[in-house]
Amino acid sequence: MAILPILRYPDARLHKTAARVTRVDEKIRKLIKDMADTMYAAPGIGLAATQVDAHLRVIVIDISETHDQLHALVNPELLEASGEADCEEGCLSVPGVYEKVRRAQHIKVRAWDAQGAGQTFEADGLLAACIQHEMDHLVGKVFVEYLSRLKQQRIIARLKKQLRQAM
Repeated sequence: MAILPILRYPDARLHKTAARVTRVDEKIRKLIKDMADTMYAAPGIGLAATQVDAHLRVIVIDISETHDQLHALVNPELLEASGEADCEEGCLSVPGVYEKVRRAQHIKVRAWDAQGAGQTFEADGLLAACIQHEMDHLVGKVFVEYLSRLKQQRIIARLKKQLRQAM
């Protein structure tokens, strides 16, 4: 069980664009396992490789209460999006901050799984929001960047204060 350090906003590395994975091998499967261990330990329901300073197009998600429905998505692509929903989001890279973000309600996604097999599936509700949130990380976007500039500045100030108090 490997717990990876999670980058914290506004770390500049969170704004790097993730590279496409060319093949799913043992290195990628280990990254997926370590990311899942990290996500569960945090605890969270989603994690992108960007957040653990591994800039590859890999995300893990498990919205189940029992933590037994892990989705590992390699090179995820959004094929379709419809409807709108406001969902309260949080992020392991922005601890303690929860804000409403408007996302597509229903999505269709194509990705490779942890074995490298292609899959296409549809998602809605929380799973759809979580996939979109994690896919944003792969292009260097953090959910707080959907908020007003003033809210972003307040969040950064709060996170810096938390960091000072932790030292």
